[in-house]
Amino acid sequence: MKIQIASFTDPGGRERNEDSFRVEEYGALRLAVLADGAGGHGGGDLASKLVVDTAAEALLRRARGGAPVFGSNLVRALLEANDAVLEGQNQGGRGADMRSTAVVLAVDADLAQASWAHCGDSRLYWLRNGAVQARTKDHSLVQSMVDAGMLDADKAPGHPQRNVLLSALGSADDLDIAGLPEPADLREGDAFLLCTDGLWDYLDDAFIAAALSRAAAPADWLADLAAAVRAKARPGHDNYTAIAVWIGLPGDVTIIRPRAAAAPGPAP
Repeated sequence: MKIQIASFTDPGGRERNEDSFRVEEYGALRLAVLADGAGGHGGGDLASKLVVDTAAEALLRRARGGAPVFGSNLVRALLEANDAVLEGQNQGGRGADMRSTAVVLAVDADLAQASWAHCGDSRLYWLRNGAVQARTKDHSLVQSMVDAGMLDADKAPGHPQRNVLLSALGSADDLDIAGLPEPADLREGDAFLLCTDGLWDYLDDAFIAAALSRAAAPADWLADLAAAVRAKARPGHDNYTAIAVWIGLPGDVTIIRPRAAAAPGPAP
């Protein structure tokens, strides 16, 4: 099973980029980890870097020891990252009040399976057959309002409290990490997008899928998404970061439009 990966990060309209990401390969295993930090005095960049490094190293350590990295082990990796951020807070300085979101994806090319986990509002999208098959659910106030029927989903992106999180790494209490209970079976042509809210805040599911259909490679898909953010974003907008993971050849991943019907031949 061929796997292609592309990634980028952009500070957006901010002086400091508080997003971090890391991509790793170990045998048939592919790991992608992405985080969006927050904290006073620039502590967000410390938090996000600590999260991606701690989570990635925890998963690589398990893989090298022959342990599976799917399911609960992804959640455990993010729990280790939470402990690392808490320890950093205790050291004071720039990291005294740092927090971070996180999303992690593990793909096994030999088993043709994938698993993921997340905390906060950094997202994972799983696309199949030209449409979003699944998407992580944000740990946010706005998402809780949507779930409770207090807010229409189409009004969530512009809500003034959209950035209020109910869970983030760097929390001693009320920590919520969501993970896939069992690995998902993959097909040739599946695609994944991991991204921070600085990207998805400007792009709906339909645009993400349409951009995939136009792309010849994962980097092209990300370039299209980034261009759309730049065109729509307000001055001073947030950092935005993304990782694209394609399963199969480009022709398998993007939508193949049907050919025009041939002209009818002469009647017999």
